[in-house]
Amino acid sequence: MLVSIACEILKAGLQLRFLHNSQDRIVEIHTVGFSKKNAPIMRAWQVSGGSQSGSPTPWRIFQLDEVRDVKVLDIKSHAPRPGYRRGDPSIDRIVCEI
Repeated sequence: MLVSIACEILKAGLQLRFLHNSQDRIVEIHTVGFSKKNAPIMRAWQVSGGSQSGSPTPWRIFQLDEVRDVKVLDIKSHAPRPGYRRGDPSIDRIVCEI
């Protein structure tokens, strides 16, 4: 998925469904940008779906070139979610954020 598409979904305030590591996920995008290694990434709140890490926190960072079968849902995002802070330090170069 392209950074520009992720930013459009964020601006539209809609939820996003996709496959990542063979897990179906539904997320609300909060921040989109690039990692220190220049990989396109997004910080998102996972509303539902699986997780290989087993982490109980709904906050996730996804590498955009690793998501598959992307579908924008006609469901409004509830962003910003608890714990969200602008200027995410995990994202080296922010392109768009709530």
